[in-house]
Amino acid sequence: MKDFPYTESKDTRSGFGAGLHELGKTNPNVVALCADLIGSLKMDAFVKDFPERFFQVGIAEANMMGLAAGLTIGGKIPFTGTFANFSTGRVYDQIRQSIAYSGKNVKICASHAGLTLGEDGATHQILEDIGLMKMLPHMCVINPCDYNQTKAATLAIADYEGPVYLRFGRPVVPNFTPADQQFEIGKGVLLNEGADVSIFATGHLVWKAILAGKLLADKGINAEIINIHTIKPLDARMILESARKTRCVVTAEEHQMNGGLGDSIAQLLAREEPLPLEMVAVNDSFGESGTPDQLMEKYGLNETAIVAAVEKVMARKTK
Repeated sequence: MKDFPYTESKDTRSGFGAGLHELGKTNPNVVALCADLIGSLKMDAFVKDFPERFFQVGIAEANMMGLAAGLTIGGKIPFTGTFANFSTGRVYDQIRQSIAYSGKNVKICASHAGLTLGEDGATHQILEDIGLMKMLPHMCVINPCDYNQTKAATLAIADYEGPVYLRFGRPVVPNFTPADQQFEIGKGVLLNEGADVSIFATGHLVWKAILAGKLLADKGINAEIINIHTIKPLDARMILESARKTRCVVTAEEHQMNGGLGDSIAQLLAREEPLPLEMVAVNDSFGESGTPDQLMEKYGLNETAIVAAVEKVMARKTK
């Protein structure tokens, strides 16, 4: 098992803020909109340095999506910012009708996704957003794993023509991917080559998958670990190549089991290469209040759960 040292832990939302500020310097067409959460979305630096390209819409998320769609008609590249729950569930009709239907070049940037929003509880947490967004035609869905990758993804989506949903979070997590990485939309990242089981993880669960890989190595199990940062378009080629080699699959994500990464990979395998699969995800439940660590433990989104899923799927493995 490869080693993945890191020198710091940082929140992924700060990676978005850093990327947005850099885009402000390099791309004059980039504009930003926020629904009264500048500090939470780490948009402060962009607002300070490019006030003429920033629009504070207040707590009016539906209006923000309509404004963003309109700005694209004039050649602007709007980045919207609010919590993931308000970026998707609250404004789904506006995204569907005004952005996705006509393929508008809007970047929907969503912080505080998943359970790790923490103490704000179930009404502010959302575990259905990947499913909501990936079902929309024309929508690209990206869920990076750490600060560096979130910054790189923010820069990359500015050059992508079409609507994008970029998902990130509030808690600090290990920052272990290269600062100078080239983010390729739709291309998975092989983290550890293995032959016994394929672990496909996304977002905050990528680091948990790495920790699980070390525990599995102690048990003599060599796991192939792949970071699937783009849920749509899915890297079908990499997934199938790995699955055909190991003959069993585990997926890991901070999302509902229904509609997330595991759901997409299960569909792919059912069509192309039926194989045993286990999913580490929230099983048909809302979240609740608690610290991020408490919630990840309670809902089984950690390295222990991934190890258990690997042992279960390998018992189902056939030659």
